Amino acid sequence: MNQEISNMIDHTILNADAIEEDIKTKCQEAKEYNFASVCVNPSFVKLASEELKGSSVKVCTVIGFPLGMNTTKVKAFEVKNAIKNGAQELDMVINLGAVKSEVWNIVKDDIKEVVAVSSDNIVKVIIETCYLNDEEKRKACQVVKEAGADFVKTSTGFGTGGATIDDVKLMKEVVGDELEVKASGGIRSLEDAKQMIEAGATRIGASSGVKIIAGKETTGNY
Repeated sequence: MNQEISNMIDHTILNADAIEEDIKTKCQEAKEYNFASVCVNPSFVKLASEELKGSSVKVCTVIGFPLGMNTTKVKAFEVKNAIKNGAQELDMVINLGAVKSEVWNIVKDDIKEVVAVSSDNIVKVIIETCYLNDEEKRKACQVVKEAGADFVKTSTGFGTGGATIDDVKLMKEVVGDELEVKASGGIRSLEDAKQMIEAGATRIGASSGVKIIAGKETTGNY
């Protein structure tokens, strides 16, 4: 079971003070534990791509992170640049202002543009559940589905809260089998990860994947 969970983990390092050696360590760990991907900030995509070359571990990066309030053109440029540097999975932040304003055409067009320039690489859309009520979560998931993304994701890990079991269940209920659900933010133990998977998540974002798989409790927002 732990190996199955390993294969679902996006081994994440998004802190602003991360250095090259930190990225190299995460990549080495990801190869050793067969994690799904290593998720890094865009400036480290090329390095991660070099470190993971020849392995099954994917290079994941973030787009419009962490606020989601970049313009669509900026997000699209980030995607193209990230893919050029070796990114294979793209975790974009939804336009939260448009969500809260219920301007759903802007939300959808923003996602559709990212999907359009993604070159068939995996796109995960972070809806930042901590800022949304249940109705907004449902509508956001529906729009993500309509826009053609591959995953809907709970959190950046930089907001006021992270993934919850109830949110994962709600998101899975909306997207069904058409999209996958990624739980991230505050997943600190093997038990947390198992509960998220049981609720419907097929991918786990965590900065302490090694400790989680080892059954050790961790701290931190991501």
